[in-house]
Amino acid sequence: MNPSNDDAVAEREVLRDGELTVLGRIRSASNATFLCESTLGERSVHCVYKPVAGEAPLWDFPDGTLAGRELGAYLVSTQLGWNIVPYTVIRHGPAGPGMLQLWVEQPGDTPESESESDAGPGPDLVDLFPAGKPQRGYLPILRAYDYAGDEVVLMHADDIRLWRMAVFDVLINNADRKGGHVLRDIEGHIFGVDHGVCLHVENKLRTVLWGWAGKPIDDKTLDAVAGLAEALGGSFGDELACHITRAEIAALRRRAHALLDNPVMPEPNRHRPIPWPAF
Repeated sequence: MNPSNDDAVAEREVLRDGELTVLGRIRSASNATFLCESTLGERSVHCVYKPVAGEAPLWDFPDGTLAGRELGAYLVSTQLGWNIVPYTVIRHGPAGPGMLQLWVEQPGDTPESESESDAGPGPDLVDLFPAGKPQRGYLPILRAYDYAGDEVVLMHADDIRLWRMAVFDVLINNADRKGGHVLRDIEGHIFGVDHGVCLHVENKLRTVLWGWAGKPIDDKTLDAVAGLAEALGGSFGDELACHITRAEIAALRRRAHALLDNPVMPEPNRHRPIPWPAF
């Protein structure tokens, strides 16, 4: 069952105001990233904590800005009404201020989640398949060779929720939509995570979600984009300005208007259209 509104509100309060305990470090992350438990009274939630002090320097993103971009991506997702990004805040933690985000529990994370999930075994939303074997419900992206030297095809699911995520990535100028940044929770909801390198003024779009390149965008999606463009000119733009620059907000608004003027999914460019590694 999906959590009730009351449960969701309570979870958010626990994330914002609870006492943080570090459970472990997520070693696969490029920046300092920790799995934590936030406890308030008798309630507790698991979350991801990325302290600003642990952000690795990047040549093309100013130091200390990744947490604000993560929160900015969450706010844009919420404004669009798509709820792609899990609830996110910036607050103080054991290693100083940083980004905190509710943990997405996936099938197999715990024995309980494995038994609660009604999803049978199958491919991931973004996965590798043997070449020459078309997969029903999946869109091909590129051909490559695996570690054994066998030819494989990188594909992603042909799912409207992923398509909206692809539009979202165009809007926020996401430079790092890896396959591992697309998560499906135990209820089947699809989330996108790891948005620290987004919302740049210059074109940085790198994603594995190219399956709809050149396809027209549906009217319902465009209505949400139009609402975002309008909101950016008002109080929502002021809210975002607490986390990213006015120039970055203006660039976000230009990208929204560009999609409205030419409502077609962009084609990949020839210069690094896919993040590496892809997962």
